[in-house]
Amino acid sequence: MTFQESVTVCFRKYADFNGRATRPEYWWFFLFLFVASVAISYVSSTLSIVFTLATFVPAIAAATRRLHDTNRSGWWQLIGLVPLIGIIVLIVFLAQDSKGEPASQGAAA
Repeated sequence: MTFQESVTVCFRKYADFNGRATRPEYWWFFLFLFVASVAISYVSSTLSIVFTLATFVPAIAAATRRLHDTNRSGWWQLIGLVPLIGIIVLIVFLAQDSKGEPASQGAAA
């Protein structure tokens, strides 16, 4: 997934907390948010606050979909509230490979 595709998909799924987000989709979107936030903060601190508030829900939704892709609940984002260790654990979870669909329980033919 390209940079532009991932940003478009994440904004199209503005408040969609269901489904999965691939690793490139999430990290390209994160890069966009980071670079745009830094660039806007040089222009105006008020504009930076507005941008951060406007992109808060899509960022949480994208992270939730990314955690779903690693077979975790979106609620794992709350571990980021634990000082230092929590954010490191969250970054590790977000950076892991996709786990795909859970394996089905059935007899092999």
